[in-house]
Amino acid sequence: MPTDLLFWLLVLPGMALGAYAQSRIKYNVSKYSRIPALSGATGAQVARYLLDASGLNRVTVEPTDGVLSDHYDPRSQTLRLSQGIYYTPSIAAVGIAAHEAGHAIQDADDYFALELRSLIVPLVQLSAQIAPWVFIGGLMLDLPRLAWFGAIMFGASTFFALVTLPVEIDASRRALNQLVTHRIITEERELEGVRAVLRSAAWSYVAAAVSAIGTWVFYFILLFARGGRNRT
Repeated sequence: MPTDLLFWLLVLPGMALGAYAQSRIKYNVSKYSRIPALSGATGAQVARYLLDASGLNRVTVEPTDGVLSDHYDPRSQTLRLSQGIYYTPSIAAVGIAAHEAGHAIQDADDYFALELRSLIVPLVQLSAQIAPWVFIGGLMLDLPRLAWFGAIMFGASTFFALVTLPVEIDASRRALNQLVTHRIITEERELEGVRAVLRSAAWSYVAAAVSAIGTWVFYFILLFARGGRNRT
């Protein structure tokens, strides 16, 4: 099978899923950002309430720049919400803020997948920068061991993408449970909106995992094919 065709067969599904996920995220966040939450609580207020209800008074909540740049930093125990989420009393803001609070609760519960993901972040950052160049350099210079090393290094990014899936899915599950338990959302249409926002975000992590796996498999197929040609 031609290499170009093989590349697209392995990588295109992840790219297609990524494009789909991004379109759904933009659509659902835009849609439910225009629908006020019946509680009238902003994203910042929801996050603060859920954190305090879980005994996490030490976790700070602060606004940050960017769009959909919301995240929880376990190192500083800081929950950062983008301006549109922090200050807005919308269904989308409630769902996203609760999701990030879910990460803080995971951290407090010593959730294994979150701890593992945090542990490998430095390795992933390093491998993402140099692994492709090591792999390509090994192929161009006809240094199989170097190419294999690059492919194995890229595995850190693949592993990170796979570990991220249960972390994000669990945070969304916790978010929905907390919102319902504390009656921050009380109507079915609110629940449907939060689910739509969180489900579309989850697809982006699925896409990242599919793309990483496809790229990694392509690397190994190239190496095996190159090894087979060298033996003939």
